[in-house]
Amino acid sequence: MPMKIMMVEGRYTGPIDLSRLDTKLLPKKIGLATTVQFLNHVDEIKQFLKDSGKEVYVDRMRQKYEGQLLGCDQGGAEKIKDNVDAFLYVGTGVFHPLGIAINIDKEVFCYDPIHSTMSKVDQDQVKRYNLKRKGAYLKFLEADEIGILVSLKPGQNNFRKAVELKQQLKGKNCYIFAFDTLDFSQIENFPFIQCWVNTACNRILDDYSKFPRPLVDLSDIEKMQKVEMIPIKTK
Repeated sequence: MPMKIMMVEGRYTGPIDLSRLDTKLLPKKIGLATTVQFLNHVDEIKQFLKDSGKEVYVDRMRQKYEGQLLGCDQGGAEKIKDNVDAFLYVGTGVFHPLGIAINIDKEVFCYDPIHSTMSKVDQDQVKRYNLKRKGAYLKFLEADEIGILVSLKPGQNNFRKAVELKQQLKGKNCYIFAFDTLDFSQIENFPFIQCWVNTACNRILDDYSKFPRPLVDLSDIEKMQKVEMIPIKTK
């Protein structure tokens, strides 16, 4: 019998300190993003930024709330990226803001409202991360034996897309591996796989070093498939 899962939102109920949020360091147009813990304070943060002369943009796609940021889903930020000069992440840790930085070519400022500290995502780290992704894509093009990872978790299950990808890759031998929680030690049991394709949470790429073979994300393959070649007239 499958285990029932109940999602409980953990909201921060204490006060936040915005006194050290130096808005002079921020550009005019700001996209605001935060985690569920600080959603109660979104209106307060928006007003603080507006009082400092900033234009603030907040939105959502698949998320339940405007401004909500998930580790594997930056849809709200994606939706407003063309309207803003940079993003401001309000929360703790680097995991969530790094998700914006590696998927959207914008600066990401961070403000920790608990410890009243301000920082910015290291662009050199983002470049290294994206170079690794590009390298994995090139390995994917060369590989003949492809392992496609499919998560059974709600919200991460892309089995249909995995099957479609397998059908598209007619010149390669593709194998679909379904799992609930990915056990990295099991990956080593399939040494014939030359490249892995991730269709689950794209933050699995953060564990790239745990894979004995290159790992490419489905989103990177889809992006490259959309690239059009422009013909050049020659003499």
